[in-house]
Amino acid sequence: MEAEKTNPFWKYKPFAEMTHEEWESLCDGCALCCLFKLEDEDTGEIYYTSVACRFLAMHRCECKIYPERSQRVPTCVVLTPDNVGKIPWMPPTCAYRLLAEGKDLPWWHPLVSGSKETVHTAGKSARSRAISERGVDLDKLENYVVDWMD
Repeated sequence: MEAEKTNPFWKYKPFAEMTHEEWESLCDGCALCCLFKLEDEDTGEIYYTSVACRFLAMHRCECKIYPERSQRVPTCVVLTPDNVGKIPWMPPTCAYRLLAEGKDLPWWHPLVSGSKETVHTAGKSARSRAISERGVDLDKLENYVVDWMD
């Protein structure tokens, strides 16, 4: 109980005990999870591309259809306390992934910095780097592989 008084919720609460608001606040707004990814069938290695889901509001790095995203985009994965540690393509800087791996949130995370902009100013988001899938030949995603992931 003493830890609860002195530490922020993510330092002592397991995912399963977080409120919906706490869980949602863990998202740093980077939108890297909205990027298309390729997986090497032989090695399992994940490659991120600069191509983002058509429903990503690029500058805000927010989903335009967030409440119904999994219905409108069947491949969109809804994170839960049960699956968050089992998704290999989550960005390495993702708060859900970091906490699942026993790590802390970085200085630029909005819960730490107090600002939703620090993820962008720190260069940890898709802002100004991603392009919409509209107009992209998705059969040629390998042409859009990026190397700017941490």
